[in-house]
Amino acid sequence: QVQLVESGGGLVQAGGSLRLSCVASQRTFSSYTMGWFRQAPGKEREFVAAITRSINSIYYLDSVKGRFTISRDNALNTVYLQMNSLKPEDTAVYYCAASPKIFSRITDDWAFWGQGTQVTVSS
Repeated sequence: QVQLVESGGGLVQAGGSLRLSCVASQRTFSSYTMGWFRQAPGKEREFVAAITRSINSIYYLDSVKGRFTISRDNALNTVYLQMNSLKPEDTAVYYCAASPKIFSRITDDWAFWGQGTQVTVSS
């Protein structure tokens, strides 16, 4: 069982930046692909970004490419999501997730989830 705890959400004006962090409980953190998803009110949870366990592959939702950067520090059991040039449409609850699979955009393929952190971007 992997426990994930997100932090770093908040309220920011459009054009601003936030950095989300997610700390994993397990020492086997480096064996999981890590990802970020988000869910806006009334919408389904969607994939945002993922980074494979050996950091050899990174994936992004098209609408965040060039604005968001995912990274991980396996020594600290932590994955980050740096979000720049934020837009009101980025407003959502952001979830950290871990998967034993190499990569998938499908939420059902991700085994472990954090509790979520709210990101609100005002116009």
